[in-house]
Parts: sequence; structure tokens; C-alpha cells
Amino acid sequence: MPPRPRVPARRNGRGPGHGRFRSRSPDSGRDPDGRADGERGGATILLLALGLVFVLVGTFGAAVAATGMAAQRAAVAADLGALAGATRALDGDLTACAYATDIAQRNDGRLVDCVVDGLEVLVTVEVAFTPVPGLTRVATSTARAGPVRG
Repeated sequence: MPPRPRVPARRNGRGPGHGRFRSRSPDSGRDPDGRADGERGGATILLLALGLVFVLVGTFGAAVAATGMAAQRAAVAADLGALAGATRALDGDLTACAYATDIAQRNDGRLVDCVVDGLEVLVTVEVAFTPVPGLTRVATSTARAGPVRG
């Protein structure tokens, strides 16, 4: 009769079946007294909460950046529209405002107001933007162009 295979000795209180591939018994989520482990899965919930915080902070940051960019686009459209209108101020109010409107539209803006006072042109431009999906806002800017007063 061949000798029986030797069972590995226990090290640190761990015997056979304690490795990566051991099967789980129904009591594996319990402490030695038989009570359920109340902290099981706590790290998963913490990680999900932390991920949600990162998503919310990122969304808020993107909304703030979109607002700043829209304000800058509105300022550029108003400045260029006022300059374009001032180049045609001698041709009359309608021509000056038509040029200002064209330039504002080319810069994704909408001309809200155009006032020609002599050789000066005052324009107000709006730029619509969406900081977060489902929420549309408007950035407004006003610019004046004309000869230097002295």
C-alpha cells in the first residue's frame, strides 16, 4: 500500500484551502462569533460617493468655463460689431447697424441694440450658451466705437 500524501503543515494558523481559490461558505461574511460583518462593502460605497463628487465638481467647473468663454465671445462680437458700424457711420444709421449686425452674427452673436450718435456707434450683443445640458443662458456685452473725443 502506497503512503498517504502528506498534508501541508499549518503556517500562522492557516491550513489547506486558505488560498486564492478557496470556496466560500455561507458563513464567510461573518466574524468568529457568528455575527454578520457590518462593514462588508463599505469601501465600494465610499468609492462610488467619491466618484460622484468628482463628476459633480467637474461638471461645475465646465459650467464656469463655458460661462467665461461665452462672456468673452460676446465681448469680441460687440467690439468688432461696433468697429464695423463705426467704419460706415457716415453712410447713415441703417448701413452702420447693418454692418454691425453682420459682424456680430459672424461671431455667433445676436445684435440686440445699435445706436448711432454722429460718428459713434454703440452696440449690444448677446451670445447664447449651454453651461449644462438642458440649461441655456445668454451672455451680453456692449461696446462703443468712433473717433477719439478730445
